[in-house]
Amino acid sequence: MKAAVVVFPGSNCDRDVQVALQAATGRAPVMVWHKDATFETVDLVVLPGGFSYGDYLRAGAIAARSTVMKEVVRRAGQGVPTLGICNGFQVLTESGLLPGALIRNAGLKYVCRDVNLKVENSQTFFTQRYEAGQTVRIPIAHHDGNYNASADTLASLEDNGQIAFRYCNGQGDVVAEANPNGSQQNIAGIFNKEKTVLGLMPHPERLADARLGGSDGRALFDGLAEALS
Repeated sequence: MKAAVVVFPGSNCDRDVQVALQAATGRAPVMVWHKDATFETVDLVVLPGGFSYGDYLRAGAIAARSTVMKEVVRRAGQGVPTLGICNGFQVLTESGLLPGALIRNAGLKYVCRDVNLKVENSQTFFTQRYEAGQTVRIPIAHHDGNYNASADTLASLEDNGQIAFRYCNGQGDVVAEANPNGSQQNIAGIFNKEKTVLGLMPHPERLADARLGGSDGRALFDGLAEALS
């Protein structure tokens, strides 16, 4: 599998994703600069976490209108798997590749800690190494991770199996107490209708190696390497 990681001014997890992808695939991903109008053919595009363009205007809003995103949107429309992590998720919603919006955390504070996630759909490129209903531990680090969408959109996400992960407690119960940011229905990550685009607020690349204190995030990258090779 050949992957590309898009780098924006303010990205700070591009290197982390690069390392996780190389560990899973055995080859270094292509690092693509935000001003590039095109880039070589790849099997996966990743939009990493960080604070693209300083989060001015809205988190992800300026990055969504950058030169490279025209090409990312075009390729995603052709079915190229696309992953957005944290700020990358924000960019995916701002660019229209995913529905809804990520707004300020309900507590109005930046949150940085490990959380538990319930895997809702394991029948995708991204989640095939997990089991539906499995509980995993993944870190979050965001100020604008509160997922919001209309009632119709939320119903559609549910009906189409587009909810990837929900915040839960250690027993796998999706409860309000486990929600770190106020996201509707405890949503932590969603797919597009075709399940070829995934956006999630937690950072799987930060727990993709036991030396980092855990490896629950590794399955996401291993599953992609297996599915797309």
